[in-house]
Amino acid sequence: MMTNRAEGKAERAHATRELILTVAERLFAEHGVLAVSNRQISEAAGQGNNAAVGYHFGTKADLVRAIARRRSAQVEEVRQRMLARLGDDADLRDWIGCLVHPSAEHLAALGSPTWFARFIAQVMTEPSLREVVAEETLSSPSLMRTVEGLLRCLPDLPAEVRAERNAMTRQLVLHTMAERERALAEDGFTPRASWQDAASGLTDALVGLWLAPVTTPQNEGKAER
Repeated sequence: MMTNRAEGKAERAHATRELILTVAERLFAEHGVLAVSNRQISEAAGQGNNAAVGYHFGTKADLVRAIARRRSAQVEEVRQRMLARLGDDADLRDWIGCLVHPSAEHLAALGSPTWFARFIAQVMTEPSLREVVAEETLSSPSLMRTVEGLLRCLPDLPAEVRAERNAMTRQLVLHTMAERERALAEDGFTPRASWQDAASGLTDALVGLWLAPVTTPQNEGKAER
C-alpha cells in the first residue's frame, strides 16, 4: 500500500507528464518536430529542470510515441463504439464513416484550439519518426477492422488500386483535418461549420475516391478517345 507521501509524489509526476505531453504536442504542431528541443519543451512546461522531458520520457521518439498513444487510445474508443452500432448491411459509406468520424469527434470534444491533427501531419513527414507514429495510429484493432470492412465492399478492385487509394485516403484525411485545425486556431475560414460536418464532407469525397473508375493500359486509349 502506498503512503500519502508516495501517492502525492506519483500524482505530481503524472501531472508533470501530462503537462509535458500537452506542451510538446503544441510546439511540435506549430514549429515541427525537429525544430523543437527537449529543453524548449521543459521551459514551456514551466519545469525548472531542463532535463525533465528526458527524465519522464527518454528520447524524442519516446515522447512522440507517448503523444500519439495518448490521443490514439481515445480515438480508438470512439471507433469501437461506431463499429458496435454497424449492422450486417453496412455499406461503403458506413465503413468510411468509421474511418473519418472518430478523429473528428475526438478533436471536437477537445475544444479549440487543438494541435493533434497538425502534430500527426508534422511527424508523418519526418522519416525518422514516421514509423513510430504509424505503429500507434495505423495498427489499432478497430482501424484494421474498418479497413477490412471497406475492402469487402469492393471485391473487384485490383490489389494495386486498393493500395494506391488506401494511401490517398490516409493523406486526404490527415491533411484535411490538419488544415481545418490550423484554420480554427488562427480564426480563419473553414468550409464547414463543425467537425461533424467536416467529417461528413470528407466521407463524401472518400466514397467518390473509392468508387472512381479504374484506368488500365487496356482501356486508357479508349478513355482518351
